[in-house]
Amino acid sequence: MADARDQANSRTLARELALKLLYVADLSKPEQQEEQLRDVLDVEQPSAAVSDLATEMASGVREARRELDDTIQDVALNWQVSRMPVIDRAILRMGAYELLYMHDVPPKVTINEAVELAKKYSTEKSGAFVNGVLDKIFQTRCPEKV
Repeated sequence: MADARDQANSRTLARELALKLLYVADLSKPEQQEEQLRDVLDVEQPSAAVSDLATEMASGVREARRELDDTIQDVALNWQVSRMPVIDRAILRMGAYELLYMHDVPPKVTINEAVELAKKYSTEKSGAFVNGVLDKIFQTRCPEKV
């Protein structure tokens, strides 16, 4: 049972690190991104497993960014992705990426973890906003999982 708990904890830590990587990437000039991402990893000093998963998630989100933004835009009525707070946008992109591409993670876990990140790193209302957007993505884009 400890292994499952350790794995879940590692995934939670990886999500938090991936969020930091995505946040920095979103605010960095393209030519500075790699150096800034290395700086985050140097400061955080995660375990190899956490670092690998976080960088894999952050890379996947960056590669699928257009599709993720379109998906978020389709369900975030009256919101422009480009005008969302940077941290909320990063959380939503990461959550959408997990829902659409990481099929080994239960959708409810993905949504709950994203909500917790929003509560921890963003505003009081961000948790509910993230929950609503990701749940709508889950309901409309992941019918095989509903």
